[in-house]
Amino acid sequence: MKSQLIIALFMGLLLTACGGNEDIPGTEGKKPESMLGPKTESEKMISEGRGIGEVKSVTLATPLEQDRVKRGKDIYDMKCSACHALTDQRVVGPGWAGITKTRKPEWIMNMVTNVETMLERDPEAQKLLELCLTRMPNQNVSIGDARDVLEYMRANDGEQ
Repeated sequence: MKSQLIIALFMGLLLTACGGNEDIPGTEGKKPESMLGPKTESEKMISEGRGIGEVKSVTLATPLEQDRVKRGKDIYDMKCSACHALTDQRVVGPGWAGITKTRKPEWIMNMVTNVETMLERDPEAQKLLELCLTRMPNQNVSIGDARDVLEYMRANDGEQ
């Protein structure tokens, strides 16, 4: 009888100790694992809006680097203009107007340089795929060229 009482008491304590997270404000209905945040560097980058890829951090200069803007325009004319307008009009892919105001520079550069992984794993890239219904091809753009394209996008968005 005593052992049954001890077992019952132990089980009661165990259930209480393993309870949910109801006591923590703002966690109602959430599983404890979801409260831990991103588990990998890629998940952290996605959650911060930086996408997935080699580009972890971008430092933007003001005023714009005009040499980069010129090179970015040349790359746009050669590799991007067939699918992307400089306005907000969608051609094959989305228009570029305002892109630097709505996306982080790392996201933009990762989308240009790591398109396959971005389309597979980044929720924002997947939304664009659903909207446009066409996968962006890998244009084999280097990190340096992607940085130049980003500078051209900044100029297109009216940055000085």
